[in-house]
Amino acid sequence: MISCLIADDQAMVREGFGALLAAQPGIAVAGLAADGAEAVRLARQTRPDVVLMDVRMPVLDGLQATRELLADHADHAGREAPKVLMLTTFDLDEYVYEALRAGASGFLLKDAPAAELVHAVRVVAAGDALLAPSVTRRLIADFTKRPPARTTAPIGPPHSPLTPREEEVLTLIARGLSNAEISDTLVIAEQTTKTHVGRILMKLQLRDRAQAVVFAYESGLVTPGE
Repeated sequence: MISCLIADDQAMVREGFGALLAAQPGIAVAGLAADGAEAVRLARQTRPDVVLMDVRMPVLDGLQATRELLADHADHAGREAPKVLMLTTFDLDEYVYEALRAGASGFLLKDAPAAELVHAVRVVAAGDALLAPSVTRRLIADFTKRPPARTTAPIGPPHSPLTPREEEVLTLIARGLSNAEISDTLVIAEQTTKTHVGRILMKLQLRDRAQAVVFAYESGLVTPGE
């Protein structure tokens, strides 16, 4: 059973998402929060698998709430951190970029079809990130238009022992391709692609594909606008 917490300051959004998810087999709604502070409090109480987190909320925004949730995980070894799906309209520029750095596992458009919402929760709960390649591409196009000043160190080690093939795969991940599309592009089996992705994450000490995208841009492997 996947437990899901929904945080959004719009009652219709959180209640609508809650009703939709509660009706799905294998998904339970752990709670509804009207702001980021309430989301953090409820998450600490219920320990959900997935948090649907609106970016712009009163009291505490979704970015800071995500940081606090993952800080909880860092402070309590062995406690599984929830996967955070940011709810966005993609008008946030560098705020979206910073959400990736804060640890968000993916992004969901607020006007996404109901089936996409359900699918997103299941995929992120299973450990994947960034959801559909189309969403990845829109995200990349948005946050790379105006890269923010780097006030923090890049994610992962500065010099990474990637093979040339792994660098190719990382480049394609950063451009928004799915495993199947990467396999077609490089003419390799999809299982081979999955193996490359796993090794990339391990070597760079990255949590998921979301951080891999950030790393690819921050390290200069991929240049915005390419």
